[in-house]
Amino acid sequence: MDANVVAELEKAGVQVDDPKRLFIPVERDEQGRIKPVGDEVPVRFGDITAHVHLQPVAKLLTGDKQPPNFNKPPFFEYEPFFFLIEATAAGFCRDTRHAENDQEFAQLYRHLARRPDGQHKNPLFSHLRAAARLYMSLRDVSQAEFEAVAQRLHDSANRYSAHVGSQNYFLNVLRQVLGA
Repeated sequence: MDANVVAELEKAGVQVDDPKRLFIPVERDEQGRIKPVGDEVPVRFGDITAHVHLQPVAKLLTGDKQPPNFNKPPFFEYEPFFFLIEATAAGFCRDTRHAENDQEFAQLYRHLARRPDGQHKNPLFSHLRAAARLYMSLRDVSQAEFEAVAQRLHDSANRYSAHVGSQNYFLNVLRQVLGA
């Protein structure tokens, strides 16, 4: 958790008590290209967009709490964490008018689990990482919990993959459940 981020967001009028109401929006440069998210992160709450400085994932890991078995839902306590990441993914696909295929989502989530502070050629990765960093700035998350959430997202995207190029994860999870 990062008390500075909480204070900055609250000062900007963002309610941080319910992370499910937040997401990382797509911002574009002067040429209309998608700006990757770095340390300065846009956070959308309703009509408010606040920019906050977020720490790397490695600096946000707290404690040694063990996650539940994510193979057997429900896991209500972690729902806001999943929702923030998936709402950001859905918003990215909607704003760019491009839905990644299941294999790409699975690969991005795998990369998030293995190299959360690393880089990736797909600009969606920086948004997924920013969503995780935002959640971790608002709530305490251990390394085991972070890795389990990222792995569960990877497994979910993988489960929906029917063939090369299928977009079932986007259609059945992001679009339907989150309204992208």
